[in-house]
Amino acid sequence: MFRIWLTLDMNLPLGAIGEHARRAEALGCDVVTLPDVAFDALLGAQAAIQATGRVAVATSGLVCFARSPMVTAQCAWDLQRYSQGRFVLGIGTQIKGHNERRYSTPWPSAPGPRMREYVQCLRAIFRSFQDPKNPQYFEGKHYRFTMIPPFFNPGPIAHPDIPIQVAAVNPYMARLAGELCEGLRLHPVGTFDYTRSVLLPAIDAGLMKAGRERTDFELTGAPFLALGRDEEAVQKAKDALRQQISFYASTRSYHAVLAFHGWEEVGLELHRLSLAGKWAEMPALIRDDMLEQWAVIARFDEFADRLRERVAGLFDTVLIDLPPAAQADTDFVRETVQRLHA
Repeated sequence: MFRIWLTLDMNLPLGAIGEHARRAEALGCDVVTLPDVAFDALLGAQAAIQATGRVAVATSGLVCFARSPMVTAQCAWDLQRYSQGRFVLGIGTQIKGHNERRYSTPWPSAPGPRMREYVQCLRAIFRSFQDPKNPQYFEGKHYRFTMIPPFFNPGPIAHPDIPIQVAAVNPYMARLAGELCEGLRLHPVGTFDYTRSVLLPAIDAGLMKAGRERTDFELTGAPFLALGRDEEAVQKAKDALRQQISFYASTRSYHAVLAFHGWEEVGLELHRLSLAGKWAEMPALIRDDMLEQWAVIARFDEFADRLRERVAGLFDTVLIDLPPAAQADTDFVRETVQRLHA
């Protein structure tokens, strides 16, 4: 049995999130997750919490460096109180270009050590919220939390242990997650084999360093999907997926995955084409054998079984990012969730 996360459409306006979250809950999903892409994931999480009563509600790769630890901690504390313990804080670094050019956020050094301090600082703030008379401060190279006057302290809540999960592709962040966090959210650009051979050992190393058990940790996979009602629709989905994967694989931050498979030259060519603005030429570089490494490819009627085959023994939880047509098919979503829960 897998826990099922259903990600809501990144293009949903705030007013539509509640309806979609209620539907996901009614269809049996365990977690509803809000991507931090076109809309603010924290605002979306509040709308999803308000509309539901059972499912956990998570942010997916909340861009943490663009928000100070205190800003993130205050929002997470409010959402955990409001949801009565159903909130999961998923955070990620994003890449340098987006931080600097989209969020106006400096990128002074490698992201891994900063993420380590960010999580440690969050923990210190949470402990200080829960026990105002005994604040637990944090001073690091990148983040500093040394003041919390009573007037600014929101005070204790019934469920203070907010799960923190980090998004990761590279082994440093996987080790960090194993050591400091409740879980790791895999980026779909990480293939099944790369996860098994590179990331799982890194997670185990982090768990061992902290003296933690694997049962204390949740690994959430989010594989790419190419789905359709018939073979023709599946082929169209594969063609669309080539475009999506070529975009991700052009980003040098993800080239460790390509190097693992011996696809370094493909990654370099994709990067060159992206700089030249030749986006239409990029999908052709993603071959069928590469798609098989990245994606679950299936008709609707075989999807649940095919997904189970690919992720069994690898993931604890599966995040299903269904295309709009599949997500709109109530019977398909309900049957898929039921079969994966069985």
